[in-house]
Amino acid sequence: MSQHAEKSIAHANSAVRAVGLGASAGGLAVLEQFLAHVPPSSGLAYVVVQHLDPTQKAMLVELLQRATDMPVLEATDTMRIEPDVVYVIPPNKEMSLAGGLLHLAEPVQPRGMRLPIDLFFSSLARDQGDRSIGVVLSGMGSDGSLGLQAIKSQGGLTLAQAPESAQFDSMPKSAIATGCVDITGPVSDLPDRILRFIKSKHGDSPGNDDEAGDGQQAIGSILGLLKERSKHDLSDYKPSTLRRRIQRRLGVHGLTNHEAYEQFARDNPQELDLLFKEMLIGVTSFFRDPVVWQELRDTVMPALVARSPQGTRLRAWVVGCSTGEEAYSLAMVFKELLGELDDPESRSLQIFASDLSADAINVARKGHYPQRITGEMDPVRLGRFFTAQGSGFLINSDIREMVLFAQHDVILDPPFTKLDLLSCRNLMIYFNAELQSRLMPLFSYSLRPGGALLLGGSETIGKFHALFTPASQKSRLYWRSEYPVNAGSVYFPTSPRRVMTRHPQEFNVSPSTVLSANLQTHAEQALLQEFSPAAVLVNAQGDIVFINGSVGKYLEPASGKANWNIHVMTRPTIRTQIAAALRQALQDKGSVEVRGLRLSEEPIQTSLDVTVKLMHEPHSLAGLVMVVFRDVVAPVPAKRRRKPADGAVDPQLVEELQRCKDEILALRQEMGASAEELQSANEELQSTNEELQSANEELTTSKEESQSMNEELQTLNHELQTKLDDLALAQSDMQNLLNSTDIATLFLDSALNVRRYTEQITRIIHLREGDIGRPLTDLASTLNYPGLNEDAKQTLKTLTLTEKEITTTDGLWFLVRIKPYRTLANMIHGVVITLIDITTAKKLEARLRKG
Repeated sequence: MSQHAEKSIAHANSAVRAVGLGASAGGLAVLEQFLAHVPPSSGLAYVVVQHLDPTQKAMLVELLQRATDMPVLEATDTMRIEPDVVYVIPPNKEMSLAGGLLHLAEPVQPRGMRLPIDLFFSSLARDQGDRSIGVVLSGMGSDGSLGLQAIKSQGGLTLAQAPESAQFDSMPKSAIATGCVDITGPVSDLPDRILRFIKSKHGDSPGNDDEAGDGQQAIGSILGLLKERSKHDLSDYKPSTLRRRIQRRLGVHGLTNHEAYEQFARDNPQELDLLFKEMLIGVTSFFRDPVVWQELRDTVMPALVARSPQGTRLRAWVVGCSTGEEAYSLAMVFKELLGELDDPESRSLQIFASDLSADAINVARKGHYPQRITGEMDPVRLGRFFTAQGSGFLINSDIREMVLFAQHDVILDPPFTKLDLLSCRNLMIYFNAELQSRLMPLFSYSLRPGGALLLGGSETIGKFHALFTPASQKSRLYWRSEYPVNAGSVYFPTSPRRVMTRHPQEFNVSPSTVLSANLQTHAEQALLQEFSPAAVLVNAQGDIVFINGSVGKYLEPASGKANWNIHVMTRPTIRTQIAAALRQALQDKGSVEVRGLRLSEEPIQTSLDVTVKLMHEPHSLAGLVMVVFRDVVAPVPAKRRRKPADGAVDPQLVEELQRCKDEILALRQEMGASAEELQSANEELQSTNEELQSANEELTTSKEESQSMNEELQTLNHELQTKLDDLALAQSDMQNLLNSTDIATLFLDSALNVRRYTEQITRIIHLREGDIGRPLTDLASTLNYPGLNEDAKQTLKTLTLTEKEITTTDGLWFLVRIKPYRTLANMIHGVVITLIDITTAKKLEARLRKG
């Protein structure tokens, strides 16, 4: 190994791994608790992103330093992160990580709309990939959820505080609801879970028995559990992909081998849901591989448009669309191409975008993407096809209406057909060779002749050169050849036919099983056993549920897997007629008779009559169909039939030919009726689908608007709570000020009702808490002032000060002042009455006069 390579490896191994900590309301206590449980030599850097007041100097650094021995620093621009150091975001800044350096910038969004945690987590995912770690702690709103999704998409570790332990649980709940959180628990447990995960993944790698039989058997059992839980079979994925995804879950739970994880999954079925989502992590972006998109734009799409007549709608299918970026990219390219045509309204494009992940499809349907997409596309495209909304961008409605998203399993579900373009990029690299060989003929069948196939950079058509011709080998673009694919070589994914689980013996009724003490019952049973015709009872699908007598002459088991269905078991010579009669009986809800059937082409003296009857009674048989077989012996002719002369027509052959014509005519009529019904049903389903799509989009829009309003209300509620606290403090200050002046004060509203008073006035005017709102005239006092109410009215009317010296019944003197009550807006809202004790001054004045 060269010295340069050794240095590169050493640098990669020594790169500092960062842990992003996102918190908001109630975050100080949990951040202190988290850092208190971090060992001082963990080897990780910790970056704290909290919602801070942009107008106040932050004290977070000093407060967090009390909880940990690690240095706590306020981040500065281009500061390099170091292990065992805590970095705190400054107020009124946005922070990101690139190349191991912290970068600060002025906030783009206004206050109340900023999502600094999402911004930092997204940059952390881009910078550190599968080594990134994000933790969401207590807080209001949903900041951090999109950031954790970005970390998850890169294969990083995501954690969230258990909502029940959070003072404000909105942020942890929102993160958990995305389904991308690997570990949830109390804050004190999260540091240890992180360190255990890193040790299990990069230390002594668990599960070294991957190549051993026991390890392979455990993986097979895990896939079986996964199939039973999710109804999707992942056994055709590459073994390396399966091992890597399962290995990551082992690291999350700190397990040592696959057998332990298998038992853990059996005991915790919800773990299978998380593993299934782990298998479906999609990595995509807008216009990924720009050279490919440019060639698609300049070569393939113009050719598809040129060959299609005006007024037609092109069809495209994006397989494995993930969160929708590629489907929308294709729609944008087509829109740009239409803009160059003379008649852009003459053609349109319908894009079917499918993925196995329901979560990814939900994101794609919303069409809302974070701020980071500004680096993925041309600013002109961004301005033309997107609208800024919140902390990201919303795809425009004209692009959104071109795409239909659906949860679809390309392995198990029927494909979309009659396509002009099929895009399956970077999906088959996760499939084994056998599955890839099944999908290529299926893709050829789905495309129209001359349609285009787009694969990923690491994918090829393999051995199927007869089905596709290269349009650009470098860009993995192919044309579907004119040579039709053999339908027999195409694997059509369909749901397996329901197979009956009962054994044939269960369909026969033995006389010994029906015992009766009544002679009549035994006689009737013997008669039925001996003389009743052979018959079978079937359901609407043709599955046999009961057999009477010997039906081996008319039915025989088909080779292969056991299938007790009359359409499969009926003898070939009578299969068509019985199937038609069964359908007609179900349609007419009555009885159908078919006469003169032959079991073979041999000239024999017997024929077969079949009666097919839909049962209505008894109630236990309602809805089932009885098929009765009766052999009919042809009458023996009195004279030997003369051999027809040369050139003469045999009447027997004419009769048989006419019967065949009648059967063919009946089958054609039935097929025509079925085709019309299917066409009508298809049109109804298409109409219903469009209505549901429209309703879904309206509900999605309403949900987004409600979510945005909810977040704004939460922010407003927080601000109002702060104002209420300030108001309560101001009220306390005013109350203390009034009481400290030792002046009796009474506040009256415009109707001269009591609004507020100080403690000192209760010695003069008898007031209690319940007197708030009572008129002044209803109050009893010790004042010798009968004109108090009139003077208050006069002051309210003239807005002039009234001042009088008044005595009380207990010999005290007060200076009574009545002034208008003015608001900050200089509005008159009542009067203020103050009573100043001047008894001492009056006594002194009296002594002076006497002297």
